[in-house]
Amino acid sequence: MIPRYSRPEMVAIWSPETKFRIWFEIEAHACDAQADLGVIPKESAAAVWKARNVEFDVARIDEIEAVTKHDVIAFLTHLAEIIGQEEARFVHQGMTSSDVLDTTLNVQLVRAADLLLADMDALLAALKRRAMEHKFTIRIGRSHGIHAEPSTMGLTFARFYAEMERNRDRLAAAREEVATGAISGAVGTFANIDPSVEAHVCTQMGLEPEPISTQVIPRDRHAMFFATLGVIASSIENIAVEIRHMQRTEVLEAEEFFSKGQKGSSAMPHKRNPVLTENLTGLARLVRMAVIPAMENVALWHERDISHSSVERMIGPDATVTLDFALNRLTGVIDKLVIYPDQMIANMNKFRGLIHSQRVLLALTQAGVSREDSYALVQRNAMKVWEEGRDFLEELLADKEVRTALSEKDIRAKFDLDYHTKHVETIFERVFAT
Repeated sequence: MIPRYSRPEMVAIWSPETKFRIWFEIEAHACDAQADLGVIPKESAAAVWKARNVEFDVARIDEIEAVTKHDVIAFLTHLAEIIGQEEARFVHQGMTSSDVLDTTLNVQLVRAADLLLADMDALLAALKRRAMEHKFTIRIGRSHGIHAEPSTMGLTFARFYAEMERNRDRLAAAREEVATGAISGAVGTFANIDPSVEAHVCTQMGLEPEPISTQVIPRDRHAMFFATLGVIASSIENIAVEIRHMQRTEVLEAEEFFSKGQKGSSAMPHKRNPVLTENLTGLARLVRMAVIPAMENVALWHERDISHSSVERMIGPDATVTLDFALNRLTGVIDKLVIYPDQMIANMNKFRGLIHSQRVLLALTQAGVSREDSYALVQRNAMKVWEEGRDFLEELLADKEVRTALSEKDIRAKFDLDYHTKHVETIFERVFAT
């Protein structure tokens, strides 16, 4: 996580100040619940809230931790310094460190998910706008990187929209799954704390009580969360790679917006490179880097160990901050992407009608020629285009065997581009119906 690829709102979720504020709220709400049960004096619970508007001294907490070698104890010691030793006597009553740490992590992940969901809404809006704008902008579809059959730029945007909409649903589900808290004490048995304390804290923190925790919240929830971030990152790369291919000089069907004063190369003044989408490809790798460690965190010893802790301290902020930045960057790329419809037509016509080969093949079979013979007839004429630069329509019209089955009118009719767009509206209705 570096400033170059970070946005302030997401970074703030993972700051020490935010973390300690959440720790305090968990402890204070737990004290309130304990007081309601009569476990601790109400005045002691009320006294904890004296720190409500206090800025916790991160440096002081670090100083204490350097001695105690325990972050939660360091925080509780600092809290006692603020509210007084007597008032702090009942703080953390019956709790264990993981109650604070795990519940806080999930609060942070939920808040991060909310920002990411907003990011995805912005990206979906941009994709939908460009899809509508280019619904019938003809471009060649490619398989294996080779010309296949006509499609439209709108369908390309719509395809990415549908993919990102699925990702949004996945993220919403992952957010719900990770939105649990645990205030269950050592090894999760509630031996020293009533379950109602957990229920109260979770309600106040916007979480659901974990149905059964050990001394930690089960890490399959977090594995699912980070796996979802990895899928979203892969979809970002999917879009980025398509744009990078489209911007290649030999293709140039679209390109990233090139602003006034922008420079593409320190050596070659003519360069206009797809630097943003190349960057997105790299950022996607970084987000996916969190997935395997999150999966490996699921298997902990008995009721707990802390092999997951160092991992989560890194992947929590790194993955969410990076994905937040990437989604925002991709939205900007889509919003300003420059489209070249004329170049799309020029590319499509580069091999003089070959893209209509399937229609001719099907017409021959409909006219009574076997599929095997039909394929051979079409392919032998297509190869002349590949190898000798011939015109596909002219070759077909000059082929006596083809003409035996199809009239000139029949053959020419198979070169109509509108044929390939007749169901675009149907596809758009499927994608954008809601």
